[in-house]
Amino acid sequence: MESNLDEELFCSDEESCCSTQSERKSHHSDKVKKNLVTRLNRIEGQIRGIKGLIERDTYCDDVITQISATQSALNSVAKILLEGHLKGCVVDRLQEGDMEVLDEVLVTIQKLMKK
Repeated sequence: MESNLDEELFCSDEESCCSTQSERKSHHSDKVKKNLVTRLNRIEGQIRGIKGLIERDTYCDDVITQISATQSALNSVAKILLEGHLKGCVVDRLQEGDMEVLDEVLVTIQKLMKK
């Protein structure tokens, strides 16, 4: 997988990407959070724009093009999160001997590929 961000954007050795299984939580750096929130804000704006296109009876092909661009942007967010998860949480859990994390990742990838 091609890296979208510098290594420093992901969890450092001092940060835990995943806590115990009963309390699963991500701990992204402030830089990663800012990047993701910026992307999601942009996507939110795209969604509002699509809604406006529909309300204005914009030609269907143009609306579909905007929907496709929004889906692509969401996929980019998912890729960034997946990359960080693999390089952080999954590696940590594998090093702890937790092989169940592989099944979890496979299910997650299957969900992403359904779209």
